[in-house]
Amino acid sequence: MAWILNIETASTNCSVALFEGTHLRALREDPSPGYSHGELLHVFIGEVLTEAGIAGTTLEAVAVSKGPGSYTGLRIGVASAKGLCFALGIPMIALPTLSVLAAGAQVSDGLLIPMLDARRMEVYSAVLDMEGNEVRETRAEILDAGSFREFRGRGPLHLIGSGASKGREVLGNEPFIYHADLQPSAQQMGPMAHRAFLSGQFEDLAYFEPYYLKDFIGTLKKG
Repeated sequence: MAWILNIETASTNCSVALFEGTHLRALREDPSPGYSHGELLHVFIGEVLTEAGIAGTTLEAVAVSKGPGSYTGLRIGVASAKGLCFALGIPMIALPTLSVLAAGAQVSDGLLIPMLDARRMEVYSAVLDMEGNEVRETRAEILDAGSFREFRGRGPLHLIGSGASKGREVLGNEPFIYHADLQPSAQQMGPMAHRAFLSGQFEDLAYFEPYYLKDFIGTLKKG
């Protein structure tokens, strides 16, 4: 079975998971809000390889969360994944961040609406069915009382992730169920990456860019 390194840095959670096939062999995560991904990511990669007792040359692919999400976090994760793949001569797999987020919800019916806080009163969101198939495309949107109106009547609507807190403020309760404490995790990427590996869904290392969804707007520091 293929050894695949999974990297998730699209949110405040810096997460690295090593899978052999669909079996999790090692996991490192830091969900603290400080965005220390640049300092932690390579440490975590070394630690999961050591825990599993393998060298980097044993890896057969690297999977990375492709966005949308934090501009800086995505850039760090994708750059690291590309560097490893170039150095080791192995393929790179890119997985939608919102699908990774939705995979962490332990629910059995209704629709999954993963959403990440996009700042400035926006969220990045998508609508998925229980099998993870896209029912509505990923978009950046401002939530209001009419959001997801077309999906009401299709069972519970599970709002998942950091954007769910914004949803609670304007959408109320039924049919909405809120899972605001969940974050994207590399632990959820393993089975998805394994399927992509078997079907040969690899990215072009030279041209691949993260799925930012909208342009980065920086903050000027005073002083």
